Amino acid sequence: MSTSKSDQRPLSPHLSVYKWQLHAITSILTRITGNALIVGVILFVGWLLAAATSDYNYQIVNWIISSWLGKLVLIGSLWALWYHSLAGIRHLIWDHAVWLDINKSRLLGWAVVFGSFALTFVTILFV
Repeated sequence: MSTSKSDQRPLSPHLSVYKWQLHAITSILTRITGNALIVGVILFVGWLLAAATSDYNYQIVNWIISSWLGKLVLIGSLWALWYHSLAGIRHLIWDHAVWLDINKSRLLGWAVVFGSFALTFVTILFV
């Protein structure tokens, strides 16, 4: 029995044939940043607990946060906060059935991406 080309194709779309679109990427990134913010909150709560318990604990956690890796996590958390906030505003706009057509929706997606980087940079610059 011979197999045709249609028998060799996947039955449903998967990552090797799916063309990634901005809407899918921003949606997935919104979920990732929401979960990543948990790491930042845990780090912040750990810092507060260390400050409340002893000077030794505070020095340890403060050293971790002050290291290059800690600063990288803090900057990443700041970006995740801005990204997640802007994506939430975008969804609030969509909840009012505004800017749902493909071009304006794509514009909002890029505004979230570039806006999050710009606001992160401005926050680091002025805070």
